[in-house]
Amino acid sequence: MAPRNTQDEGPADLENEPAGTEVRPPTPPPLSAKPPRILIIGAGSRGRVYGRCTLQSSNGVVVTVCEPDVYKREEYVRTFICTDPKKSPPEGSSFVDWRNFIEWEVRRRQREASGERGVPEGVDAAFVCVRDEMHHDVVVALAPLDLHIMCEKPLATTLSDCVGIYRAVAPLQPTKVFSVGHVLRYSPHNMLLRKLLLEDQAIGEIVSIVHTEPVGFWHFAHSYVRGNWRKESTTAPSLLTKSCHDIDIILWLLCSPTHPESDEPPHIPSEVASSGSLQFFKKGRKPKIAGDATNCLSCEAEPSCMYSSKRVYESGRHQGLETGNIRWPMSVVLPDIESFGGDIEKARPELIRRLGENYDASTPQSEIDARNWFGRCVFESDNDVCDEQVVTIKWDEDPLPGARDAYADSLGSRGAKQATFHMIAQTKRQCHRFTYVYGTTGEIYADSRTITVEDFQTGAQQSYRPKLESLGHGGGDHGITRQFILAVDRVKNHGWAAPRAQREFIGCSLEEIIRSHAMVFAAEEARVGRKYVGWKSWWDEKVGAISVP
Repeated sequence: MAPRNTQDEGPADLENEPAGTEVRPPTPPPLSAKPPRILIIGAGSRGRVYGRCTLQSSNGVVVTVCEPDVYKREEYVRTFICTDPKKSPPEGSSFVDWRNFIEWEVRRRQREASGERGVPEGVDAAFVCVRDEMHHDVVVALAPLDLHIMCEKPLATTLSDCVGIYRAVAPLQPTKVFSVGHVLRYSPHNMLLRKLLLEDQAIGEIVSIVHTEPVGFWHFAHSYVRGNWRKESTTAPSLLTKSCHDIDIILWLLCSPTHPESDEPPHIPSEVASSGSLQFFKKGRKPKIAGDATNCLSCEAEPSCMYSSKRVYESGRHQGLETGNIRWPMSVVLPDIESFGGDIEKARPELIRRLGENYDASTPQSEIDARNWFGRCVFESDNDVCDEQVVTIKWDEDPLPGARDAYADSLGSRGAKQATFHMIAQTKRQCHRFTYVYGTTGEIYADSRTITVEDFQTGAQQSYRPKLESLGHGGGDHGITRQFILAVDRVKNHGWAAPRAQREFIGCSLEEIIRSHAMVFAAEEARVGRKYVGWKSWWDEKVGAISVP
């Protein structure tokens, strides 16, 4: 086992990564005299990713963490905040609950204002990495502290909570930046793809995009059948929890202005439709040999089942214990895995004990909902989120008056177009997205590693292989962390206005964040109602009270 769990902690597609792939982490920007001081709320997988990326790729420092789990909290402090074992962590380094931090911070400011000596320095920015359904309450509570905020995706699990966050943070925009964890915008691959499409117009005007997210058969089972995001009633639909940043990428390419500083209005979609359901991970698919078993450890089908919890989490088949992996997904199944000091045989009994945990008809529903069940049969779980879904978004012609002279035709890059998104669980690829883009003069195929441009006019083909900064979303984890903290640094140390830092470093407005999340909720309404949803009328009815187009 590796000595420390500071690698990428997500489905990095390690099993499908081509041999010899070169990963080149970005060089951190130079530190300012007073580096941005970062608070991490939630020391789970995403909180650890942002802590690691802050250390490796930014000019900020992590100084505080909020985490209720004792082991996770203390290990986070040792790894990211106070790495010298001979020193005690300074005051304000960790809190059991984010509410405790807010209370402490209010008192700290009072102490500072009264002239008390030795008051710890405060934080400049917060990464919100708690469970999705908690995002609204945490962000709204942080708003009065006037901090820069980066909230992990999705912004919230209901449309009303998304709007509530907008209302809480919009008044801060003149002085503070805000970001959401749409990491796909920040990978070198997707940044180059957007440049080729919108700035270089390498295939003319876009007429259609077909974008696929292959989740991965065992990854979907881990997160959306056995894990945190398995039920709409306790979290949200999988289109939101898994794929909201895919919908965001589509709108980034087809809706947002080419340049963030542009005054050009977005090209707003006209309608959205969606279909999908829970097709595979349900009782009707359960092998007959499994009988009444509800846990893998007591099931006759376990040795041959590709969803066996022992196969996924114990064996060397995927990223289980026997591979020496101590990051995702092992750090989720066995949060204290590092405490075993790299001894696989020492960790094995505890892992098996965890996998043997189960529930039955006598177990209170509140207890079932409150935790994950990683040894549960995937055909006997209480999951209900879609394991396959298709979303179709359409745009009508919408030329801008006075802009036609700059373009080859009278539509001015705002012609009719369509995007199709496909999320599918049953794949070998694991979050290794691929996209076909069809234009008026060519087409592009992009697969998260390579971009290939076909030119209809010349017959030429050109391929690009952008640098891979990490396996975490193709460098998007590093990218969003670096850009957010650079924006904070410019406001704190270089006299920049927050709106300028928002445009130039984050490159995404609060309005765009709301729009892309709203599109997910509109698509879900279309799916459930088996209908087309007209975007403008839906927006006016559901969201129109806020000043977003």
